[in-house]
Amino acid sequence: MTLAPLPRLIVEPLVRNALVEDLGLAGDVTSTAVIPADHRSRVAMVTRQPGVVAGLDASELAFQLVDPAIAMTRHVPDGAKVGVGDVIATIEGPSRGLLTAERTALNFLGHLSGIASVTGSIVEAIAGTKASIVCTRKTTPGLRALEKYAVRAGGGMNHRFALYDAVLIKDNHVAIAGGIAEAIRRAKAGVGHMVKIEVEVDTLVQLREAMQEGVDAVLLDNMTPDQLREAVDIVGGRAITEASGRITPAMAAAIAASGVDLISVGWLTHSAPTLDIGLDWKAAA
Repeated sequence: MTLAPLPRLIVEPLVRNALVEDLGLAGDVTSTAVIPADHRSRVAMVTRQPGVVAGLDASELAFQLVDPAIAMTRHVPDGAKVGVGDVIATIEGPSRGLLTAERTALNFLGHLSGIASVTGSIVEAIAGTKASIVCTRKTTPGLRALEKYAVRAGGGMNHRFALYDAVLIKDNHVAIAGGIAEAIRRAKAGVGHMVKIEVEVDTLVQLREAMQEGVDAVLLDNMTPDQLREAVDIVGGRAITEASGRITPAMAAAIAASGVDLISVGWLTHSAPTLDIGLDWKAAA
């Protein structure tokens, strides 16, 4: 699957806001005081640990928005696996601008590469099965587009992007509607024919009820591998099956072996550790 970049129209406002947060009203007082205005440098983005790269567009934009005279040369693309000491990119230009944009550029790159890296680890854990790893809406407010992109860079897929692009009937919807069947009927009556409907179930009894009403997908929440296998048999290919609930790389293979189509993992975006990437000064340019 080709990794399509996010449009600049989406990425630039996020990077710009991060820079405004860092620069405030006075700008980078340290670099302005310490570094001569005409000084130029060449630096390298270097990995401190192995992982998968994501976020190069956001990182490059951070430098360019601070100073358009800064040029970044990429040595690997987003989605590439890297080892310790690999050079991801070299950046050259006015030293003040390089230092001013450094932290914002590395924050984006490290955070998104961290998401791509943990996604890659769980994708590897289920290799050879038909299941795909998908993310959730458990994202950092304002950064969802970038974080879901990072999941794709790591080899995963995206679940619904937000509340507007699919129906996902969960336990509280069911409770308020008065039952699974009634919630599904209301959803079908309330959305257009292009909107997919998924329903979350905790038991096989609920699953059978949902399948009687007809849905596009079922979210099988916190089920054991044995329960998931039975659920897949009940569905019989009539809907997409999705396993969810505190799934770790250690248990992912057993869950994938049950025959489910998707495994959704919230911690890919809400708890992924940052990939350690540094900016090493090489020489005056």
